[in-house]
Amino acid sequence: MKRREFIIAMTAAAFLPSKSAFSATDADVMTVYKDPNCGCCTLWADAYKKAGYRVEVVKERDLISLKTKLGVPLDIQGCHTAVYRGQFLEGHVPLEAARMLESRSDLTGLAVPGMPAGSLGMGDDPSASYDVIAVGKDGKTAVFLEVRPKA
Repeated sequence: MKRREFIIAMTAAAFLPSKSAFSATDADVMTVYKDPNCGCCTLWADAYKKAGYRVEVVKERDLISLKTKLGVPLDIQGCHTAVYRGQFLEGHVPLEAARMLESRSDLTGLAVPGMPAGSLGMGDDPSASYDVIAVGKDGKTAVFLEVRPKA
């Protein structure tokens, strides 16, 4: 390499961001798998983006296989599936539940079965009423959070 090429290369490298300039790792990216034709999934993902999450949306036609691989029980499957820091968020899981999940390494994920009216991405109505279900590493489920109208 000639001296001039070396100087140009070093100057260019000085302006590239270092790894430490990026605060998030790949694990900090929430990957949302959704049917290509679904709009509410996009609204849900947008709400997480607005809340500060790094979100990548992947259009997936075979969601059933993905849900099975992640251990989402058939009876509580929802509209879309997100993976964040090794845990899943199934369906219209509200932000507050996702934040609570971050400290629960005993759980594989959370689910909001079906598509409840008023849930995040489905109108985000404060008068909505639905349950967020936790899925343990053993596959057992239990109510994690009751979302009820705010008084």
